[in-house]
Amino acid sequence: MAHSMPETSVTVLLARARAGDAAAMDAMFDAVYEELKRAARAQLRRTRDAVDTTVLVHEAYLKLAGGVQLVAVDRNHLLALSARAMRQVLVDHARHAQAQKRDGGEAALTLTANLGAEAAAVVDVLTLEGMLEGLQRIDPRAAQIVELRYFGGYSEPEIADMLGISGSTLSRDWRKARAFLFAEMSA
Repeated sequence: MAHSMPETSVTVLLARARAGDAAAMDAMFDAVYEELKRAARAQLRRTRDAVDTTVLVHEAYLKLAGGVQLVAVDRNHLLALSARAMRQVLVDHARHAQAQKRDGGEAALTLTANLGAEAAAVVDVLTLEGMLEGLQRIDPRAAQIVELRYFGGYSEPEIADMLGISGSTLSRDWRKARAFLFAEMSA
């Protein structure tokens, strides 16, 4: 992944933003904006939802920055929190869309690209959210890997770097997460 700004600069901006510097918050957002748009585009390619890439990035930013103290300490932590915020935005959007439809129609996501070519599955956002909550109770790191991979659009090497784990540990956790999700989809 090409970084538009060195890790240390984002870390400094995050520290200043946590201290209440609004200009630093804006500069930090600008520094990672293209990465967040890339992640949002990757996510939205797998959905039939009407959410626009820019809207998803901005709503995720508002979730991160609005009303709560920013807790991210470095670029990797910020990107991980951004993936979680995008997940929350899409879940909120799906819940709203579901409430608007009397027939209960839901926005569907294609999990093929991230769960393996061996099974093509379309799962609605709310079902995926429930499965991730179940996985979170059993294996929080595996759930975070799915979140980063699916909602953040990050590659395995990027995720291993973000979580500070080896590639083999990530591969093992990813296999475990996929097995859990396939079992849940089959149930």
